Amino acid sequence: MTNRITIQDIADELGLSRNTVSKAINNTGVLSETTRKKVLEKAIAMGYKQFSYMDLSLLNNKPKKKETGEVALLTASFLSNSHFASPMLDKFQAELALVGYSLSIHNVTSADLKSLKLPASLNKKNIVGIVCIELFDEAYCRMLTEQDIPTLMIDAPAQNYGQSLNSDILLMENYSGILSFIHEMKRRNYSSIGFIGDINHCLSFSERFIAFRNGMYFNSLPINENYCITGNVDTHDINTSIQGPDDNVVSYQDYLYYKFKELKSFPDVFICANDFIAIDVLQVLKRLNKKCPEDVMLLGFDDSTESRIISPTLSSVHIHSQAIGFSAMELLISRITEPDMNYRKMYVESTLVYRESTRD
Repeated sequence: MTNRITIQDIADELGLSRNTVSKAINNTGVLSETTRKKVLEKAIAMGYKQFSYMDLSLLNNKPKKKETGEVALLTASFLSNSHFASPMLDKFQAELALVGYSLSIHNVTSADLKSLKLPASLNKKNIVGIVCIELFDEAYCRMLTEQDIPTLMIDAPAQNYGQSLNSDILLMENYSGILSFIHEMKRRNYSSIGFIGDINHCLSFSERFIAFRNGMYFNSLPINENYCITGNVDTHDINTSIQGPDDNVVSYQDYLYYKFKELKSFPDVFICANDFIAIDVLQVLKRLNKKCPEDVMLLGFDDSTESRIISPTLSSVHIHSQAIGFSAMELLISRITEPDMNYRKMYVESTLVYRESTRD
C-alpha cells in the first residue's frame, strides 16, 4: 500500500510553506494565480486525495481575478515637494492604479506613536497593504508588522543592534556613492574627512555612516572621531548649560554650532547624512566665518531641489525616486499575493553628483 500524500509532502516538493500549499488547495487566503496553479498541478501529479482524478486542463480555464483594494500610506512627517517621496509617490500611485489598487494617505501623530495606535482615519478592514515613509519609531513599526497586513517600509528604523522587522524594506543604495566619493577625495590628496548625521535616526543614516567608515578603511585613511558628529539635540553630548537663541530650544543648527565650537580644527570635507543636514552645516559655517568649499567641502545625500539652487551648489547623491516608486509597487503587490515568502530588503541604485561644494 502506497503512502498517503500530505500537504507537507507537496510543500517540500515545491519549496513552499505548508500554509501556502493549504491556501492553494483549500482556496483560502490571498495567493497569486501562478502559485495556486503550481501547487494544484503538483498535487494532481503526486496523487493528492482531493485531485486524484482531476483533469489538469481545467486549471488553464480559470478566469483571471481582477485585483481590488486599498493600500494605506503611513507617514509621521510632512512630505514636501522637495522630498524624494513626492515624485516617488506619484509613480507608486500610478502603478498601483494600473493593477486595480487605490492609495490613501494617513498621518501618524505623536499621540498615535506614543499609544501605538493606528491613525483614526484608517479603517483596517478596508486595507490590503501598508506602506511606511518617514516612519522611524521602532516600537510603532513593530506594532504595524503585527497587524497581519502586508507591510512595506520605505527606509526603516535604524537596526544598529541586530534587530529585524517582519516587513519588506526598500532603500536607496547608500554605499557606493560615498565609497566612490572618499576614493576621489583621496586621489585629490584630501585625507581628512568627517561625517555628520544622527546615526540612530533611520536605517539609511546608519548605513551611510557605515559606508563612510568602510570607505575610510578601504582607502587607508585615518578616522578622527572628533569629526564624526553622529548625535542630535536630545543626546546631551553638548554642554547642557548652553541654550539656544530663545533661551529655551536648541535647534539642530544650534547643536552643530556648539559641536563645531568644540573642534580645534576642521576636516577637509564633511559627508552629511542628507542634503538638509548639509544646508544646516552651510549656515553654521557662515556663523563661524568659514567658507565652503574654501575652508570645508561638503557632500550631501538625496539630491534635493534645494541642493541645486543653494550657493554654493551642493554635491550630493541622487536618488532615483521613480525607480523607487515602481519597485515599491512590485514589492508590496508580491507580498499581498504571496504573504508567506521570506522578508526581503531591496536597494535601488543611486548616483553621485559633483557640484561647487566640493570644488567642481
